Amino acid sequence: MYVTSDTHFFDENLLGMDRFAPRPFESVTDMNTKIINDWNQRVTDSDIVYHLGDIAVNYTKPPRVGDEQVFKVLQQLHGRLVLIKGNHDRRDLFKYLAQHNYLVHGQPKFEFHDVGKLIKYNHQQLYMTHYPMMLGIAPQILNLHGHIHHYMVPTAGNINVGVDAPELDYLTPKPAFGTPILLREVDEIAHRKAKLFDQQKNS
Repeated sequence: MYVTSDTHFFDENLLGMDRFAPRPFESVTDMNTKIINDWNQRVTDSDIVYHLGDIAVNYTKPPRVGDEQVFKVLQQLHGRLVLIKGNHDRRDLFKYLAQHNYLVHGQPKFEFHDVGKLIKYNHQQLYMTHYPMMLGIAPQILNLHGHIHHYMVPTAGNINVGVDAPELDYLTPKPAFGTPILLREVDEIAHRKAKLFDQQKNS
């Protein structure tokens, strides 16, 4: 199982090195192609990918044209997608995807959640949301989230899994841009982040 967030397909505002979340691509076509190719190098159609929101930013007139374009991109991605709604994900996009859902190895290509999804993995609970959640003292729960792009929540229990996330630097080698990460890699990130925070407390 894999997880990712904030792919922002079609989002021209994120291109270039001097913007909010710099992505060094000359066009959204280059960015989309890079994410699709690297994603499919790693993910197979037998895999599940949890996407924690902000699939795309593709505002068109009429909006249905943008929904069709996003659908065509998602069709190219390997795996079954569990989609958690982000702030840029229009409800009508989810409705469009639901109307055009199809089977992959006998299971629906898309699964939808408005707020989040809680799963158990490796004796731990993973609460997957778009926005970071402050869960307090909950040692058996990790909050996997996106939304804040190249920022990191300064707690060990929150793991930013977005494609721009600084936590990806904890992995060696660092995944290619836009590549979903395995849940066991989330474990590795959580372990290294907790260790670093403990060292900082004790220094």
